[in-house]
Amino acid sequence: MADTSITKVDSKFSPHGPDGQKYLASGTQVAMRLWENEQPGEAKEDARRDYETVGFVISGRAELHLEGQMVLLEPGHSWVVPKGASHRYRVLEPFTAVEATTPPAHAHQRDE
Repeated sequence: MADTSITKVDSKFSPHGPDGQKYLASGTQVAMRLWENEQPGEAKEDARRDYETVGFVISGRAELHLEGQMVLLEPGHSWVVPKGASHRYRVLEPFTAVEATTPPAHAHQRDE
């Protein structure tokens, strides 16, 4: 029998990660998180993750440095960070974006 459960998450009550992300709905194969009003600052350190990330910019601007390339992220842009790729972000102006990760980057199973 197929899974018939429904998950609804109200972001007002979502758990927050250590970097300010809000964890949204997640399933067995994908999870969502919200980066809301992230403030400008220095680029974060390069990271490699054991999941793929896709994102969508709601407002603001940021740079995504990915494997030696840089792309500017602006409202309406979407992006992909492949699993294992070296990357970092630099927020240029207050930034809000939604990301989905697969496999899920769950709220209580990892720090970032």
